Amino acid sequence: MADWRDQHTGGIAWRERPGAGPVLVCLHGIGSRAAGWQALATHLPGWRLIAWDAPGYGASAPLAQDWPVARDYAAALERLTNALELSDFHCVGHSLGTLIAASYARNYPQALKSLTLVSCAQGGGVSPGETLASRHQARIDDLQALGPVEFSKSRAPRLIHRPEANPALVAAVEASMKSVTLPGYAQAMRMLASGDLAADCASLSTATAVIVGAEDIVTPPEQSRRAHAALPNPAGLTLVPDCGHALPLQAPRALAETLLAQAACAPTGAIR
Repeated sequence: MADWRDQHTGGIAWRERPGAGPVLVCLHGIGSRAAGWQALATHLPGWRLIAWDAPGYGASAPLAQDWPVARDYAAALERLTNALELSDFHCVGHSLGTLIAASYARNYPQALKSLTLVSCAQGGGVSPGETLASRHQARIDDLQALGPVEFSKSRAPRLIHRPEANPALVAAVEASMKSVTLPGYAQAMRMLASGDLAADCASLSTATAVIVGAEDIVTPPEQSRRAHAALPNPAGLTLVPDCGHALPLQAPRALAETLLAQAACAPTGAIR
């Protein structure tokens, strides 16, 4: 990632693209890493981007809990933002990252200027310790059985609309996904299973925009509509045509436009 700097503190690894403009904290999805935001950076010149590797991804240490919930990831993010002494920043979360972002905005809104949720993952709503739904357990089992490389080859095409016409985008998804490992992926899957995005959204005070690919078959647009409908302080809801689940890769310009609109409308000071 040209112009990006690899950093590590307090058990969390992140990559930073320096800039003198607005600060944007980027939270990746369950099969990705910090590198998944590279395409977006091109469309936000001058912005300072901070993209973490979530706990259990890359060089970030796993969480202590075998079955963490969204608030546990949000607490890890709060420790990182405190370590970086961030204030008045924007946050964007993709897929699994929307659950973390919404929990963060609910529990730690003090420094947050705006929130943008991309390809919303609604969560399964089960209680920690319950039996995982078969679709969630199957993904953990597949990673263990196939290994990261074959696992990424089997799943990556689903994240891109018309994968046969976009081999470079599929390859980019594979490149991130093949780095996922256990126990981090299993912890994230359990968090997804127990998440409830709409419940967190209903408690947000931060202005929140939602954007989703019209052809997303992983987290279909109805999930994003449901999250947007729950917001007390909604900004726009954008449906991007000809785009699948990996929206930060397949439609980075559309996402940048949403983020620029959020920055233009954000208050001069964060919520206190």
